[in-house]
Amino acid sequence: MPSDDSPPENPNVALKVREPIFDAPLVVVALVAILIVIHAALSLCSEATQEAIVGRFAFVPGQLTLAFWPERFRDLQAHVNLDPGALQQARIVRDFLLQQGGGLNLWRLLTYAFIHGSWSHVGLNSIWIIAFGPPVARRLGPLRFLALFAATAIAGALFHWAFNMMDFTPLIGASAADSGLMAAAARFMFEPGGPLGGPSGYSRSSPGADYNVPAPPLLQLLRERRVVIFLVIWLATNFIFGAGAQSFGLSEAPVAWLAHIGGFALGLFLFPLFDRRAAPVRR
Repeated sequence: MPSDDSPPENPNVALKVREPIFDAPLVVVALVAILIVIHAALSLCSEATQEAIVGRFAFVPGQLTLAFWPERFRDLQAHVNLDPGALQQARIVRDFLLQQGGGLNLWRLLTYAFIHGSWSHVGLNSIWIIAFGPPVARRLGPLRFLALFAATAIAGALFHWAFNMMDFTPLIGASAADSGLMAAAARFMFEPGGPLGGPSGYSRSSPGADYNVPAPPLLQLLRERRVVIFLVIWLATNFIFGAGAQSFGLSEAPVAWLAHIGGFALGLFLFPLFDRRAAPVRR
C-alpha cells in the first residue's frame, strides 16, 4: 500500500491569500498602454514630424482666444510702436498664424493629454494613473471612467487657458486628468469600509476594500481629517513642484500647474455626476 509522506493538514492554519503584484482594471491598463504607444511612435518620428504632430494636437491657449476674440491681435498691433512687449507678442502671434492659422480646433482640449514630451513625462503620468485609476475605474466602470478622464483633461486645459489667454506655448500631457482621478478617488477611498478606510488597506482582494461605499456630500467629506490632509498635501506639492519647478531646477520646461488644479477641481466637485452609485443617506 503506497505511503503518503505529506504532512497532515492543520485546520487551525489559515490559507494565505496571494495578492497580485499588478492588479488594475483592463480600461486602466489600456489607457496607460495607449499613452505609452503614442509616445513610442512619436519618439520614432523625425524632429520635424514631432513638431507637426504637437502643433496639430497640443492645446495652445492663444489659438482658442483668437478664435473667439480676433480683435485681441488687432489690439496688439495697435501698441507695437509703443510697447516692446506688445511688439514681441505680436510677432509670436503672427508667426503662429502663418504656421497653423487661427481656426477653432476644439479637439485639442482633449488630444493634448495623449502627447508627452519625454519618457519620464509619460512614465510619471502613467504611474499616477496606475496608482489612482483602479479604484475609480472599479467604481465607475469603463465608460464613466473614460468620460471622467476626458472631462478632467478638458477642465485642466480650460483652467490653464483662463489664466494664459495669449500664451502660445503648447500644453501637453495627462497631468490634469491624473489630478482629476486623484480627486475623484478622494471622494470615497477614505470612507469607513473603503479601500483606505479600514485596517485592511488598499487591496482589491481584501474583504475590507469596498469600492462601492457611499460617497458623502463634499461638505461632510471636508470634515474628515485624512481627506483634508490629502488635499493640503496635494495642493502644496502641486504648487512647489509645479509653480516652482523651473525656479528649483526640477524642470527645464514650465509646468502647467494651473491645469492640474482645473482637473483636480472637476474631479473633486463634479464626481457625483459620474458616480453610478445611489446618493448616500446623510448621517
